[in-house]
Amino acid sequence: MQTTARPFPAVPIALAATLLAAFLVLFSPLAASAHDALVSSSPEADSTVETLPSELTLTFSAKLITGDGATEVVVTDADGNSVTDGEPTVDGAIVTQPLKAEAAAGEYHVIWKVVSSDGHPTSEEFFFTVSTGSVSTPTPAATPTTAPATAAPSPDSTATPDATATPAPDAGASSGASAWIWALSIGGIVVIAALMVWYSVRARRNASGTDSDPSTGR
Repeated sequence: MQTTARPFPAVPIALAATLLAAFLVLFSPLAASAHDALVSSSPEADSTVETLPSELTLTFSAKLITGDGATEVVVTDADGNSVTDGEPTVDGAIVTQPLKAEAAAGEYHVIWKVVSSDGHPTSEEFFFTVSTGSVSTPTPAATPTTAPATAAPSPDSTATPDATATPAPDAGASSGASAWIWALSIGGIVVIAALMVWYSVRARRNASGTDSDPSTGR
């Protein structure tokens, strides 16, 4: 009795390869679209406020991951001096950064870095403008005419900018790792598709060879 080998259907193979490709793309741990985004801020980007507020708030699209060094906010004036006052706090998806009470008018630069809910850091920057400065000018006290002239203040007593201000975060920290994951995913899809095509062609050739052999048993 002659038996004929049937080739494995090509349609299920193609369907399986398509489903595998979709899984790799949608559930890749470093998919760029998974990062949380900044929804709003106060002050808003490119806006003008009368005076510098007491705090800067950033609202994101999802709850952020907290931890030592996970959240960084740098706010500087037009001269590059930091106006942050303490460390930022995170409440779910909202970051609050206290600011100094006195600040000059001009353009302010905000740089922030957070850790998204997918576990990967993301950072951006924007600017806003303060129209009216809030820096107070002390009024010199009246001195008696017989009193000696007041000595000039020592250079050592001049206030200096905070030397421990947090450096600006690197916006491209995870771009290299993302590129490698995408390259490996695409390579895996190509290899699987090639194996499926080779298996289908081989099965068809085996079936054609079996059908052409004469029957040897009756």
